[in-house]
Amino acid sequence: ITMAGAKKSTPAPKTLLDKIIYAIRAQPPKNPNGVSRTAITKYIQSELDVDTKKGSAQLKNAFKKGVEKGKLTQTGQSFRVAGDPMPDLPEEAKIKTDDLKEGTGPAAEAGDTVVMKYEGKLDDGSVFDAAS
Repeated sequence: ITMAGAKKSTPAPKTLLDKIIYAIRAQPPKNPNGVSRTAITKYIQSELDVDTKKGSAQLKNAFKKGVEKGKLTQTGQSFRVAGDPMPDLPEEAKIKTDDLKEGTGPAAEAGDTVVMKYEGKLDDGSVFDAAS
């Protein structure tokens, strides 16, 4: 018997590698490298009830096997599921600079000491940093 509009439930991941893949897909990556090993470990521990402290060697081996088998892509300490599309990440905020008053002395060169006055403002006009 099936119910109209009912969703198929995803079977619970069984192997440690399956749990790692599940954890990666469950967390939106904050950078194009994927999800950090720490975030994956915390997710597995809290959401999938795996004692990652006792099984740290097993977890490390599961990450290693996942990369060796081509199931995971590793960049530094971050992982993505191989074959999954790259995430669309929001553009980084742009910094706008305005030269309000340009100096009149000689141009600074490498090794020179300079004195600079500046004021950093947010879009709403509030000052977040300044030096004089």
